[in-house]
Amino acid sequence: MHSLDLNKPDGRKLTLYSNRPIEGTIVAPSPFAEPQGANPHLRWHPMRGEWVAYAAYRQNRTFQPPPEYNPLAPMVDPANPTELPPGDYEVAVFENRFPTLTLESHSPPTLDVPTAAGEGICEVVVFTQDPLASLAGLPLSRIELLLQVWGDRTARAARNPQIRYVLPFENRGAEVGVTLHHPHGQLYAYPFVPPVPARMLEQEAAHFASHRQNLLCQMVQAEIANGERLLYRGEHAVAFVPPCARYPYEVWVTPIAPTPDFNALTPEARADLARALKTVLLKYEGLWQRPFPYLMTWYQAPLDGRAHPETQLHATFSPPYRSRDRLKYLAGTELGAGMFAMDVLPEATAAQLREVHVVLEES
Repeated sequence: MHSLDLNKPDGRKLTLYSNRPIEGTIVAPSPFAEPQGANPHLRWHPMRGEWVAYAAYRQNRTFQPPPEYNPLAPMVDPANPTELPPGDYEVAVFENRFPTLTLESHSPPTLDVPTAAGEGICEVVVFTQDPLASLAGLPLSRIELLLQVWGDRTARAARNPQIRYVLPFENRGAEVGVTLHHPHGQLYAYPFVPPVPARMLEQEAAHFASHRQNLLCQMVQAEIANGERLLYRGEHAVAFVPPCARYPYEVWVTPIAPTPDFNALTPEARADLARALKTVLLKYEGLWQRPFPYLMTWYQAPLDGRAHPETQLHATFSPPYRSRDRLKYLAGTELGAGMFAMDVLPEATAAQLREVHVVLEES
C-alpha cells in the first residue's frame, strides 16, 4: 500500500492511498479557505450512563447537494475547488469539515450535568473518485486496499493518548441518513468505548473468561456446521445472517480465525474478507434490483494497550427493509426500550439472500 499525506488550505489533513505509487506533486484542495474552528463538547446522560456529543455547527454542513455539485468529486475548475484533488490514487481520507469530535476541542461549558471536551477524530473515507460508483461495484483489489486503509487509520489514531476506540462505518442511501451520494464512509475515533461496542466487549470478555474461546469465532464454527444461514464460506472469512438478527436482512462478515482488529489480518485473510464483503453487497443489490440502503459498521478491539483475544473484528449490516415494498424503521420498543422486535426469521432472509447468484471477478 502506498500513501501520500497532504494539508488542505483550511488546515485539515488529507491522505491519499493506492496500490500503486502516488505522484508527489498532487496538491490538496478545499472548498474552504479558513479553518472551521470546530469546538464540540460532551454532556453526561445520568439516566443512561453515557456521553452525548454536541456540535451545533453541523447544521450548516453540506446536505444532499444537487447533482451538478458534489464536493467530493475531483477538482476540475481551480476556481471551484472540491475536497478531492485530481490524480492517480484510489482511496482518499480527510478530516471532516464538520466534525462531531475533534482533538482541538476545549473549554466545555459548565452545566448541571458533567461535561467534557469533545475530543476525538472524525474522518471521511472516499472509496473511489467515481461519484457514480458504489462499494459493491469496486474491484476486490480496491476493497482489500480499503481494509488496509482502515487499519492504517486505526494505527494513526492510536498514536493519540486520548483515543480509546476506532469505528469505521458507511451510511449508504438517503433512507439511513446519507448526506452526500459519492461512495464514501466515515471513521470516528472516540475518547471512550461507545455503548454498543462496550456491551459487546463485556459479553466477549465474560465468554472468554468462562470458555477460553472467542465468542464470535465459536458462533462462526456453529454457522459453518449448520450452513442454513451462511452466505459466504471461504478459507479465511465468512458472511452469514446471525440467528439473533435484530434487523431484517442483517448480515455479519468476519474472519474465521481469531482476529482482534484490522491490523491483525494476514494478507490471505484480508483478501478473503474482501470477497465475503463484496459477496454480501452484491447479494443485497441482486435481491432488491436497486441500490440497497444499509448501515455497515466495523467493530474491533479497543485501544487500551492490552491484548484482546476475546474480541473479533467483524462488520454488521443493518438495512432498513422489512419486505420488498415496505420500509422498516426503529419502533417504540426498539428506540425506547432497546428491545428489537422482528417479524421475519433470520433463516428466511438468509434463504432469500443465498438464492441470489453473484460473480466475483479475480483481482
